[in-house]
Amino acid sequence: KDVDIEVWGEDNKKHEELLGMCKVDITALPSKQTNVLEVPVEKHLGSLLMLIAVTPCSGVSISDLCVCPLGDPSERKQISQRYCIKNSLQDMKDIGFLQVKVLKAVDLLAADFSGKSDPFCVLELGNDRLQTHTIYKNLNPEWNKVFTFPIKDIHHVLEVTVFDEDGDKPPDFLGKVAIPLLSIRNGQQCCYTLKNKDLELASKGIICLELDVLFNPVKASIRTFKPQEKRFIGDNRKFSKKILSRNVDRVKKITMAIWNTIQFLRSCFLWESTLRSVVAFV
Repeated sequence: KDVDIEVWGEDNKKHEELLGMCKVDITALPSKQTNVLEVPVEKHLGSLLMLIAVTPCSGVSISDLCVCPLGDPSERKQISQRYCIKNSLQDMKDIGFLQVKVLKAVDLLAADFSGKSDPFCVLELGNDRLQTHTIYKNLNPEWNKVFTFPIKDIHHVLEVTVFDEDGDKPPDFLGKVAIPLLSIRNGQQCCYTLKNKDLELASKGIICLELDVLFNPVKASIRTFKPQEKRFIGDNRKFSKKILSRNVDRVKKITMAIWNTIQFLRSCFLWESTLRSVVAFV
């Protein structure tokens, strides 16, 4: 399987330019070791020097509600045993297991001019990132998907962001929630109010999730004394239909206010109402 890699440049004005792209066939690389590659950039000068390590990743999955991993008693027992106290000294990096049921969202913001949105969810835990499918033309989508993540730090925060798909353009932000792993109550369906990107103000709509977290307290405690994993996923703010639509509405209101003021002044100069003109000039 090929991995497509793109190199982009960004100036101070947030303008972006594609500097080059290349492909790497990871099936041809030896596994469980670091491979040093220098790959030429297609249609551009230069090359990209990179380190690639292909290792199996356990604990990451996307499934329907009917095949929920922790819904199977035998599988739940097996996962629970993996994080029991007696296994505290095995695989110190495997701290725990997180399962997220993304059920639905209600009363989302309409990002399209048609009054609808094409919403999908992105789930991020550290540098792990998964997303749902898109439900088109709907402000009350039901995804009913189950996501699982390996926990590398029990102090991580699960971020669930709802976007509006916009074809070939970058998606529009609709709302976001941040849930600390230590605050999760297993097996309880909770509805969270969506917030803005800074998580300071409420946005429009809510999202319903059901979460379960299993972890080994000994390994989690030891991990606490190590530096946090660096986040490599950045926020890339681009053109937004939602912002454009909001600004168009603002321009309309300002235009109408100016027009009404002009009409009022015109009526005063034309003395359409003697009393109003006298009061206005006074």
